[in-house]
Amino acid sequence: MRLRTTTVLNLSILAALTLAGCSTTSDPASSATAPSGNSPSSAPLSSAALAQRLLNEGDLDEGYTRTPQRPAAHDDVTVIGCPALEKLGADAATGSGLDFSRQAKVSFTYVGGSGSEMSEELYSDTVAKLSKGIGQIFDAMVSCPTYQVVSGRTVIDMATQRMAARDLGDGQWSQLLTYSVGGQRSVVKQTAVRTGNVLVIVSGSPGLVDANLGKALTKAQSAH
Repeated sequence: MRLRTTTVLNLSILAALTLAGCSTTSDPASSATAPSGNSPSSAPLSSAALAQRLLNEGDLDEGYTRTPQRPAAHDDVTVIGCPALEKLGADAATGSGLDFSRQAKVSFTYVGGSGSEMSEELYSDTVAKLSKGIGQIFDAMVSCPTYQVVSGRTVIDMATQRMAARDLGDGQWSQLLTYSVGGQRSVVKQTAVRTGNVLVIVSGSPGLVDANLGKALTKAQSAH
């Protein structure tokens, strides 16, 4: 399975692995009742509207600096040892199978501590596509406790673990990813919450994700 991503050894690769194959399969969360203003019949929000709902430095505590968007490197990334991910198909493998029609993203570095990173992604589409797509990918990833990601000559050892998600929104998914390369080991938590026709994904060091998930969800639910 090959995925086109921006760079290796940052949160972008984890987002690419998690979202590149979103498609439609059954998921009970898709039938949940959405909150007022985000009903299942609502049209997807525009990418511009989603961008207004992203967190900014003013929404966060002191110590957060917005990270400039990294230029795309157009590297081919190969996933080895996870058949569930490989079954997502050719579109997912090339990164062209994204079914979420609207998106916006932002990343922060927490300079008040160890320089940890946190990223937020917002997606909007039909309720069915959001729930079914993200549910399928999370299920596929946690079905492979360990696998490898290869980009060029770089080999990354990955491990995934399903985590209990807070009871927020209309559907929740969470996982802990541990990746090792060149003798260095990093742990990233990734939590997704669907609220109506908006999907919120926060990734980064576990402490930063836990501290800011509620803020991200509250702002994502706001009207502009």
